[in-house]
Amino acid sequence: MSLVLLGLGLVLVIEGLVFALAPSRLDDLVAAMAALNRDQRRMLGLAALALGAALVWLSQL
Repeated sequence: MSLVLLGLGLVLVIEGLVFALAPSRLDDLVAAMAALNRDQRRMLGLAALALGAALVWLSQL
């Protein structure tokens, strides 16, 4: 359970930094994501999921 809380906390810290330090860049990113079609967004999400799972696995070695 503590690993889940750690992961959630780190996500919130990183997202908070993006909102605090570069809000205009976030608008550009949202516009770029909206320009992608559904399959491209799905593949991007799956790639992010795989990378995150690999990082969690590596952190446990």
